[in-house]
Amino acid sequence: MKKVLLLRGVNVAGANRLPMPEFRTLLEELGLTQVETHLQSGNAVFEDPGVNDLEAKIAAAMRIRFGFAPAMFFVTAADHAQIVAACPYKAEGAADPTSVHVWYLAGPATPDQALLKGLAQKERFTLTDRALYLHAPDGIGKSPLADRLERALVVPVTARNWRSVQAIAALLAA
Repeated sequence: MKKVLLLRGVNVAGANRLPMPEFRTLLEELGLTQVETHLQSGNAVFEDPGVNDLEAKIAAAMRIRFGFAPAMFFVTAADHAQIVAACPYKAEGAADPTSVHVWYLAGPATPDQALLKGLAQKERFTLTDRALYLHAPDGIGKSPLADRLERALVVPVTARNWRSVQAIAALLAA
């Protein structure tokens, strides 16, 4: 089965350095095939022949080889396609892919909607069971909503901008 692995917090501001060629090799050594990565982002697409306890095996191998094991989010190819298709801000993402972000959720989130709406200024967001979509026309660096979003969602998350989401979709389609 084709899957996506999204690692949280790698190669950010010099922390948790993860060279992608070595990461691809690690995944292949664990029995995954057709492993591809996108940039230095900690995004990987691969074919999983049914490796048991995959997350635990990757975490253990990363601790040994790289000295850390980040949070991991696995998404099947079909689920990723549905997440992409459900994005209500595709037109905005096509115009400016850095203005649209997808927060991949570890499970359904039940945040305080009034709090989120109160934090939104120019931003618009849509929450589903699998993802939160954010259009931040001024960028997430200036967004009070983006700054507090993770705490408000209360479930583990990892975010990608629309350009990365599209790149992952292209890797899945190849």
